[in-house]
Amino acid sequence: MLRIPAVAGRFYKGNPESLKKQIAEFVIPAERRNAIGIMSPHAGFQYSGTVAGAVYSSIHLPDTIVLIGPNHTGFGAAVSIMTKGEWETPLGTVPIDEQLAASILSKSRRMYEDTLAHVQEHSLEVQLPFIQYFKTDFKIVPIQMLDTRLDTCLEVGKAIGEAIQELSKQSRLNALIVASSDMTHYESAAVAKENDFKAIQKILSLDPEGLYKTVKQLAITMCGVGPTVAMLVAAKLLGATKAELIKYANSGDVSGDYNQVVGYAGVVIG
Repeated sequence: MLRIPAVAGRFYKGNPESLKKQIAEFVIPAERRNAIGIMSPHAGFQYSGTVAGAVYSSIHLPDTIVLIGPNHTGFGAAVSIMTKGEWETPLGTVPIDEQLAASILSKSRRMYEDTLAHVQEHSLEVQLPFIQYFKTDFKIVPIQMLDTRLDTCLEVGKAIGEAIQELSKQSRLNALIVASSDMTHYESAAVAKENDFKAIQKILSLDPEGLYKTVKQLAITMCGVGPTVAMLVAAKLLGATKAELIKYANSGDVSGDYNQVVGYAGVVIG
């Protein structure tokens, strides 16, 4: 299956050259480091592009990227993975890493082979142009999470981590795990920042369970908490020992409206 773009021309420029110019505006000079996982936002580029650009500017990109995002549409399985096919953006097509995808699927009872969840969902799609800007030859494993119960998040993360571990030993696989998430939605900038940094602190502490509990207890509207918990679990299995907040911003920085913002955070796990 060729998964065609759902939000090109809306969340980001639909023309290849215009898209490259748009992304270039968000690229910053940065010392690149190896990463096991990252958290990157998924709003329209005009709002969250500065944060996503800062994150992707700061890391080396490997040949395989596992993308985990929240399912906003409600379509498809509880946890949906595509194990075959290609994803298209205005910058070209990206193949799925079939071997890694199949291995991840085999290790989770809560994950299903499914394409419906991916057709209209934007949370993974918007990561691809940034990756394509910096790297032309890579594969992906796309995973959408509708079920974000803690047990499910922990199992998905464990499946990803173990699959990468096994294939790394067999074929020297080097993979990056991307959790796609925005932070607080539609609170004042002050409230959003206060709550978001309580969640961010748990991410920086590499505490997946603590992140989940903090978000639930404080009713933080972090849409990608499930994918971020899963990413942290997988990253820790793969030896992660540190995390760094690269940038935090909110939609008011662009719109000028600080009464109702969406927060964006970019974090690198290594």
